[in-house]
Amino acid sequence: MQKEKLPLPADPELAAHAGYNARESWRMFEIMSEFVSATERLGEIRPAVSMFGSARTPADHPYYALTERIARQLSDAGFSVISGGGPGIMEAANKGAYFGKSPSVGLNIQLPHEQHDNPYQDISQSFTHFFARKVMFVKFASAYVVMPGGFGTMDELMEALTLVQTGKTRKIPIILVHEPFWRGLLDWFKATLVNEGMINAADMDLIKMIDQPEDVVCAIFDHYEKRGFEPSAREREIQLYL
Repeated sequence: MQKEKLPLPADPELAAHAGYNARESWRMFEIMSEFVSATERLGEIRPAVSMFGSARTPADHPYYALTERIARQLSDAGFSVISGGGPGIMEAANKGAYFGKSPSVGLNIQLPHEQHDNPYQDISQSFTHFFARKVMFVKFASAYVVMPGGFGTMDELMEALTLVQTGKTRKIPIILVHEPFWRGLLDWFKATLVNEGMINAADMDLIKMIDQPEDVVCAIFDHYEKRGFEPSAREREIQLYL
C-alpha cells in the first residue's frame, strides 16, 4: 500500500517556517563537521598558547610589536601559538610564531566585515560558528595570553575565566598584557564583583598581569613546572564537556 504524502502548507508563512526548521535541523551536521575537522587538524599541536587582541590594531602600533615579540618567544620556547587568524593583534601573534620554531595556528571566523585571513599561518582552520571556534581555543590551550582588545577579546577572556572558575576546564595561566589597559577592569572586579559577592576574592588569582615578553614565557613554564603540559586523564574527561 502506497503511503499517502502530506500536502505542503498552503500558507506561504507556514511553508517558510517549515523550510527554516529543516535548515535548522541540518545545521547540526554542519556544527558536527566543524568540531570533527578542527579536532583532527589541531590534535597534534600541543603544547599551545591561545593569544587574543583587537582586530583593529594597525601594524605600526606598539601593541602589534609587543604581541609579535611575545608570540616569537613562545614559539621559540616550543609553544604553538593559536590566534583568531585575522588582522591586527591576531596577525601579530601569527606572524611572531610563523617566524619562530613552532607552528602558527589561525582559527578563522567568517564575518560580514572586519575579518580576513592573515598570511602568517602554518595551520588555518575556518569556522562559521563562534561557539565551535571558542571551544577549540580552550581545548588545545595550555595558557591564554590576552592583549588589549574590544568586545571579542573580552568575550574570550570571560569565557576562559568562567570555564576555569567553574571547573569546566583545567586551570591554565590567564595572562593579561599591558597593565595600563587592564588596570581599570581589574580594579572594578575587586571593587564591585568581589565586594558585592559576585565572585570570590580568590577568583582574582586566576588572572596574572604581565608586561614583558620573557616574563610571559616564564610564568607559563612556572605554572607547569611540577606537572607537565599534557592534560591528565581526568582533565581530558572534563574537556569532553566544554
